Parts: sequence; C-alpha cells; structure tokens
Amino acid sequence: MLSGKRILLIIGGGIAAYKSLDLIRRLAERGASVTPVLTRAGEEFVTPLSVSALAGQKVYRDLFDLTDEAEMGHIQLSRSADLIVVAPATADLMAKMAQGMANDLASTLLLATDTPVLAAPAMNVRMWDHPATQRNRATLEGDGVMFAGPNEGDMACGEFGPGRMAEPLEIVDAIEKTFGKGPLSGKRVLVTSGPTHEPIDPVRYIANRSSGAQGTAIARALADLGAQVIFVTGPAEVPAPQGVEVVAVESAREMAEAVEAALPVDAGVFAAAVADWRVSTASESKLKKSKDGLPVLKFTENPDILAGVAQRAEGRPRLVVGFAAETDDVEAHATAKRRSKGCDWIVANDVSPATGIMGGAENAVTLITAEGAENWPRMAKEAVARALADRIAEVLNA
Repeated sequence: MLSGKRILLIIGGGIAAYKSLDLIRRLAERGASVTPVLTRAGEEFVTPLSVSALAGQKVYRDLFDLTDEAEMGHIQLSRSADLIVVAPATADLMAKMAQGMANDLASTLLLATDTPVLAAPAMNVRMWDHPATQRNRATLEGDGVMFAGPNEGDMACGEFGPGRMAEPLEIVDAIEKTFGKGPLSGKRVLVTSGPTHEPIDPVRYIANRSSGAQGTAIARALADLGAQVIFVTGPAEVPAPQGVEVVAVESAREMAEAVEAALPVDAGVFAAAVADWRVSTASESKLKKSKDGLPVLKFTENPDILAGVAQRAEGRPRLVVGFAAETDDVEAHATAKRRSKGCDWIVANDVSPATGIMGGAENAVTLITAEGAENWPRMAKEAVARALADRIAEVLNA
C-alpha cells in the first residue's frame, strides 16, 4: 500500500477543501505521512488546526516563515516528498502551475520541485470548461502533471456538470497508481512514436509530418497506470515522457530492430508515423545541382513493423494496436488496414490539413476493432491517450 510514503498535500481554496480532511485520514490509514500546505484561500474553508490534527504535523502556510526560510525550507519541502498532491486544485492554482508563477508558498513549492505532482481539480463547471482552463490542463499534462478527476455532478453553486473534485478514495487510488499499483502493474508495453527520417544524402531526408505528441501521451498514460513502457521514438518534436525506457532511433530499419529487441511484451502500440519507403542507395555526399538535370531517386519499401509484430507465429503480444492516418474514407481504409496487417485494433484519424490534427494538440479518432468502429469525440491528445490506456488495461486484465 502506501506505507512509508511521504505525501506533500497542497490544499487550495474551494468548498471541496473539506474533502481534503478525509483524504488526509485515508492516507494515514494506509501508512502514508502527510505534510500539509494550506493556501490563504484554503483557510477560508478549513482551519489550520483541523488539518494539523488529522495530519499529526505542522501546517505550512507562509512562504516567508523566517525560521524555515533560514535554511531555504520551501526548497526542502518541495523535494523531500515522494509525491505532491494538489487537492483541491482550483482554477487559480492550475493557472499558476501552468504559467510558472511563484507568488505564495504553494505555487513556489510546485515550481521548485522535481517530485511527481498529482492534481485533483475542483471548480465551477463553466470555469472547468473555459478554454483557458483547458489550455492550462493540457500544458500541465504535457509537463507531466497527473490528474484525478474532476467528476461530474451537482455543484455547490447549484449547477451540474464536470468540475466536482474526485472523492477521497478515488484520489487515494490515483496516488497508489503513481507508485506502481495501477491496473497495468507488472505489464510490459511497447510504444512506438514520432516520424522516421530516411536519408537521401547527408543533409536531406524523407519524413512524415508527425510531432510525436500522441505517442508520447500514450506512453505517459500507460506508465501512469503502472506499466513498464519501452518507448521507441523517432526524431520527434516533443520530448520523451519521464518514467519510461526510451530508445531513440532515426530510420524505419533502426525502429524495426529496436522493436524486435524489445520483445516480448504484453501489448504493442504502434503510433509512429513510419516512412513507407526509403531511397535504395542514399548518397554519401550532398547532391548538387547539375546541368544534366534532376537527380533520379530510386526507392525501396521499408520493413512493415506493425504487420511483422502482429503476424508473428511465436511471441506475438496479446494486444497489438496500430494507427492509421488517413485523408479520406477514414473508417473504410482503417478497417481494411486492420485486416491486412493482422492487428487487433486500429486507431484511425483524419489528418487532412483542414482538421489541424497533424502536429496539433487535439485528436479525433475512430477505434477499429473486430466488433466494429467506435467514433470518439474530438479531445486533447492526452485525453485520447488516457482513454486508450484504460481500454488496454481492460483487455490485459481480462
């Protein structure tokens, strides 16, 4: 369980702060020690005395506590914990976290830390749905912040919708998952991501327009559920996630070799945009303009990594997930691809320029399985990743 784990709990200012008192009790029941930080706004809803009594520790409130700051106490606080939990994470706190502000103790701790952070948002439904809050959430997820909730339900303000803070036991479950107790604990999952670069000469190459954002988000979501993730990535724009085994490659052939070396795995998610062809004989010198006309490039097919794994006679992963980036007849082409490759699922999307999906922050996918097609709504790539990771966990634990 959580025996011996050190949790730094930051309590924001919202009516849901009362749930944090129960959260402290639940964590203590499981053997965790809780060091509480109470914001000024949080004090409007719960008292320092009640928080301290439940945690059995001093409540930290002021950045400029001279006794603690003589030894840079805020730095020590931010790094001595195994996990920082922000509950409730108000719209204001999320904005400060996303923008790197540090004008009070809570925001300074969050900026100064290299410790994993889990946030439990709580706010009015309109505030949660506001584009600014959703941008902040996407930024934080990109920075590696994990989330528990919010839930949907009645609000203290009388409205209904998403924005309710997750219940204490739900947050405890999310905390346990961060320590490897998630539904994919003990499972080994391979994820490919990014483009491949196929050289023409020392300075030119053929590639696909992939940022690697979706593959990176999937690897992070799987790791958050406790999986051991082997992340084979081409030269992507986005950085690789923390907490996974990263194997960096350039070409499709290098990626195929890395995938083969990573096997066996319980599941394989092939999100990389692998170039279908390469120049059969890349020039060792830079190609120059010539009076003789344009250079002639001869192409050959790259290895089909997805089909190679999906059609293995021995050592095939229990679940093989491919991706299909299409510009027309998305569902039909993706369904045909699932059959021809021999994989279990295809995650298909429309990457026509008008969609803004290729290289963008959002995705709208259709999940193709043996049972048919499921059209998912357009959402942040991080949300797509979480939904896909949850589905993978269901299959591997069935």
